[in-house]
Amino acid sequence: MQWKTEIDTARNRIAKYVVQTPVFQSSGLGLDFPIELKLEHLQHTGSFKARGAFNTLLSTNVPAAGVVAASGGNHGAAVAYAARSLGHRASIFVPELAGPAKIALIERTGADLTVVPGEYADAMAQAQSHEASSGAMQVHAYDASATVVGQGTVLAEWDAQGLADHTVFIAVGGGGLIAGAMAWAQGARKIIAVEPETSCALAQARHSGTPVDVAVSGVAANALGARRIGKICFELAQQQDIACVTVPDEAIVDAQTRLWQAHRLLVEPAGACALAALTGGAYKPARGEKIAVLVCGGNIAPDPVG
Repeated sequence: MQWKTEIDTARNRIAKYVVQTPVFQSSGLGLDFPIELKLEHLQHTGSFKARGAFNTLLSTNVPAAGVVAASGGNHGAAVAYAARSLGHRASIFVPELAGPAKIALIERTGADLTVVPGEYADAMAQAQSHEASSGAMQVHAYDASATVVGQGTVLAEWDAQGLADHTVFIAVGGGGLIAGAMAWAQGARKIIAVEPETSCALAQARHSGTPVDVAVSGVAANALGARRIGKICFELAQQQDIACVTVPDEAIVDAQTRLWQAHRLLVEPAGACALAALTGGAYKPARGEKIAVLVCGGNIAPDPVG
């Protein structure tokens, strides 16, 4: 696939439906070097996921039965929002661990929502069953080319905003976001994958040489808790030899707190995960290395304003 061409096309396709999120320079996070942040938690429905959802729905013929998606919360909200915006039906399946704030966010879109006992994989099984019985179109959260291309518009947009030669830190769950970034960068930029220690499907796959099932838990599990890394992400990570860093829950919560205390940026744990690699000391930049962090999600639980 000609990834960069597809991502450029997707930027134009989704432009009027998504937010061009701002870039913010910070020297107030307790580090001795500045960081460039891209505030993708200000995207529609509170995460980058709207990009992949709109690209998928706008680049195919959606059947009369509408769309179906399994999600830890953010993807489901984005698909439901995109479907409503474009006049399609949406059936969303989420695990109980999605939490009340994300469940309420999806409910507000008017989608047909089913809360499934268990974790993301259990929600996916029910979504696949619904797809087979209804004829609805599955919108995968991370392991589909249209999703990856849509998420790749984040880095393409950031480059247009002057990202230059920064090293970019990106949180990883199933891998759609970082796959999009790798697809756009084509190995020409240093990208660091950051995962929670207790939900690290990419790191385990890189260690094993193939995607493997991993246990999922921790404060960011409802956004980064994929049991197995996506094939597209894994293949790109292998090709580009992407470095993986894992961080403990304590570092994620600390990074989340720093963003709030320093800049009143209220983000969910997944949104602070990439920053935690730096504030927690798991990655130490070389002298003069320019650092950029993607803040990917803001659907904190419980919802602070109800």
